[in-house]
Amino acid sequence: MRFLVDTHILLWAIAEPARIPSRTRSQLESAQNDVLFSAASIWEVAIKTQIGRLHLPVSLEALAASATAMGFIELPVHAAHAAGVARLPFHHRDPFDRLLIAQAMIEPARLLTLDSVLGQYSDLVDVVSP
Repeated sequence: MRFLVDTHILLWAIAEPARIPSRTRSQLESAQNDVLFSAASIWEVAIKTQIGRLHLPVSLEALAASATAMGFIELPVHAAHAAGVARLPFHHRDPFDRLLIAQAMIEPARLLTLDSVLGQYSDLVDVVSP
């Protein structure tokens, strides 16, 4: 199965894996699954770090390298992903989350997220309960 992790799950997987529920952690660790992380998540962390909403003790490059070292696969943002955002209803205003939803639907991949609002978009969204 293919999973796309949202930014929050990505950060937890790298820095605080014990915070991820065991079922989800098993999915992320299974060699039978492909786990994707979006370039949009790195962009989101970059912006939130710059505006002071997030403190990151390592560089963005180190963050991406850690995800790759864990076996996660980088998912670039393609024009089809960006265009897919326009077809989404406005359940959620966050542009990063909307792009992740579009990516999950186009790829397809199951989006793992903590944000219950995102579950309104598609049955491809798995809302993880911490």
